[in-house]
Amino acid sequence: MSNETQLKPIRMVDLVSQYQQIKHEIDAAIHSVIDRAAFINGQEVKDFQADLEKYLGVRHVIPCANGTDALQIAFMALGLKPGDEVITASFTYVATAEVIGLMGLTPVLVDVDPNTFNIDPKEVEAAITPKTKAIVPVHLFGQCADMEQLMALAVKHNLYVIEDTAQAIGAEYTFLDGRKQKAGTIGTIGTTSFFPSKNLGGYGDGGAICTNDDELAAKMRMICNHGQSKQYYHDVIGVNSRLDTLQAAILGVKLKHLDSYASARRNLADAYDKAFNEPSVIANGNGEGPVTLSRLSVGLSRCQTPYRSLNSTHVFHQYTLKLSGVNRDELRAHLESKGIPSMIYYPVPCHKQRAFASSITDRAYPVTEALCECVISLPMHTEMEEEQVDFIVSSVIEFLTK
Repeated sequence: MSNETQLKPIRMVDLVSQYQQIKHEIDAAIHSVIDRAAFINGQEVKDFQADLEKYLGVRHVIPCANGTDALQIAFMALGLKPGDEVITASFTYVATAEVIGLMGLTPVLVDVDPNTFNIDPKEVEAAITPKTKAIVPVHLFGQCADMEQLMALAVKHNLYVIEDTAQAIGAEYTFLDGRKQKAGTIGTIGTTSFFPSKNLGGYGDGGAICTNDDELAAKMRMICNHGQSKQYYHDVIGVNSRLDTLQAAILGVKLKHLDSYASARRNLADAYDKAFNEPSVIANGNGEGPVTLSRLSVGLSRCQTPYRSLNSTHVFHQYTLKLSGVNRDELRAHLESKGIPSMIYYPVPCHKQRAFASSITDRAYPVTEALCECVISLPMHTEMEEEQVDFIVSSVIEFLTK
């Protein structure tokens, strides 16, 4: 039997296997909600909110329907007006910039740091104008943007900071003075998504907003619920954006496992890193000789493993390689032929999307455009087996050294 047929199927995210590990907890939580028919604003929503506040170390968590709503509600609560400029990264999923445009605000898209792939504070500062009202750093792939510099810019220019933490919940940022804060709790407002594939994912859509500002929290709670201060009394224009009780029950269970999930992801990233950075280990492990070691060294120099920031932990929502002198499409086809999925995050940057054509200036995006051409993400999840990791690594190396 071939190596391929012996392996359990490899998935980018294996939610089925994750569920099997906590099935009894999840099933009990779901049945508890169904037995009481408390589908909207049930006790589980309140419990999850309190548990997440404690976990993040933040005064207020406001659950909502999804991560995109979380961003919209944040902008609404801050009272930003059409024409106000909001700076964010071009190298990100479209939802971040989409909400800025949806609100009638002007998205100002800037380049990112070549190591972390997160928004570059130098590019942010260069883009600030008298119309700038906010910065939206996206904590991409699982580690925090440079919040020390971004918060300094915000103070200097009197700007709001809305953190998009959809990919980095649980990551921790360390300031120069030694203070530590969780991603999403540093800026004016933090937002996150509980989409199923996220590190803390539900079994459907969900999101949350967090802040340490009491007044903003009260306003966002009203906005989430049709602008109501109490039933049938509408103080502001709002939306209907609630986290349903079933999702809250599921997320309440999974929150208890979030740190162990992050640890499993880091262990997987460590295994990938070791394989791609230590050719001698691979060569010796396979019983190969110096010629193969030399060939491995050349092949592995064509891929760069994820950079790990010194001031942020990494929770590895994605494990993303940077390729050099490699035909990415051929590599993906090679992996697919072996039953190994891969993804490109992101093939088209926001500044090249037709939807944002009216917002584009002559600003240059050399890092973003290079990343869109050279990055590839490998399977990353909490239930990966050692044999699967070995097979993925050997398949990538096979292509790089052919």
